[in-house]
Amino acid sequence: MAIKRMTKQDLPHSLGAFKPVGHVLLALRDEDTARDAERALHEAGFDQEDVLHFTAGEHEGRMDAMLDHASDFAGFGYEIVLMRRYKKLSAEGCRWLLIYAPNDVEAETVGDIARRFGSPMAVKYHRLVEEDLI
Repeated sequence: MAIKRMTKQDLPHSLGAFKPVGHVLLALRDEDTARDAERALHEAGFDQEDVLHFTAGEHEGRMDAMLDHASDFAGFGYEIVLMRRYKKLSAEGCRWLLIYAPNDVEAETVGDIARRFGSPMAVKYHRLVEEDLI
């Protein structure tokens, strides 16, 4: 089964928790760094539609809504821990890039770019688990 590329209108979740399978969520400290990382991703071969840019407010609002409605079962998983971290980083002003990276080679490229731009967090979402890339 093919992995769907997300759009800003999508709210990918499982049991109410954020779950963009086949994507990497990358936090960046400010707008300039996020724009530079986005440019580097495009230079590395990611298409325009492969990279979604979210402001701190956009992402924090989504996390608040999902945390308020997440299933008790989601609380047993790493997803809730991640969502709380995302909320904290958003409150600190982090920008977010959600990158379509369905295979390991693409995820490795995103991880390399995340490290180059000092990302505090980069998480690859698989069907059953989440993987910290940095």
